Amino acid sequence: MAQWAVAQRSATIGLACQAFGISQTCYRYKARLDAENGVIADWLVRLTNNQRNWGFGLCFLYLRNVKGFKWNHKRVYRIYRELELNLRIKPRHRLVREKPLPLAVPTAINQCWSMDFMHDQLADGRSIRLFNVIDDYNREGLGIEVDFSLPSERVIRSLDRIIEWRGKPDAIRCDNGPEYISAVTLAWAARHGIRIDFIQPGQPQQNAYVERYNRTVRYDWLAHHLFETLDEIQEFATNWLWTYNHDRPNMALGGITPKQKLALAA
Repeated sequence: MAQWAVAQRSATIGLACQAFGISQTCYRYKARLDAENGVIADWLVRLTNNQRNWGFGLCFLYLRNVKGFKWNHKRVYRIYRELELNLRIKPRHRLVREKPLPLAVPTAINQCWSMDFMHDQLADGRSIRLFNVIDDYNREGLGIEVDFSLPSERVIRSLDRIIEWRGKPDAIRCDNGPEYISAVTLAWAARHGIRIDFIQPGQPQQNAYVERYNRTVRYDWLAHHLFETLDEIQEFATNWLWTYNHDRPNMALGGITPKQKLALAA
């Protein structure tokens, strides 16, 4: 308004500022781009190029906590938005699911085992599968089978090998994968008097013991190495399984190993 009065009504700057209650410094102020804004923008562009799955939160925490910059989060977010670096979030389709059943807690060995598959790749890009079996009572890894394909017959063969030295379980918990719901697997279970407990569809938390074990397999060794052959990864898995059962403390067991929990139950 003061600028309009000066330009259109030929008022002096002092008179216009006095009339509208502003200082002459305010009248003459012109915003200029802070040089730091360019530095912030450069950091954000480099971060989002190198870490494509990082959103604003991770970028800001990296700049503040790792790099030690003291920039205000509102300022960084404003530049982040102006650069249009926002992650595109795909909307999730909500599924109507039944109320999940509580996770059963076994009180003795061989009451319930859990089994599940994992997927990975060899160094040449070929896909492989890992078949994991654990005892829910002491979280002991009972076997890891590795191959390109693991149909129902291979699943049964692996379970038979474990039963030879471990004994027969009362039940085995698993998801609804085709290898588990096949007539071959169900006939084998009925022949041995083993109950197959299928989790509810869309409720992986009901198979939480082996899902947590799969995470340990992934982050302890599987994601750290590139393997050339099946024999190499099978040998590594077998050696790691011994270490997991005998030497690795398990926080879910109170900081003791699965074998120590087994010894306490004896």
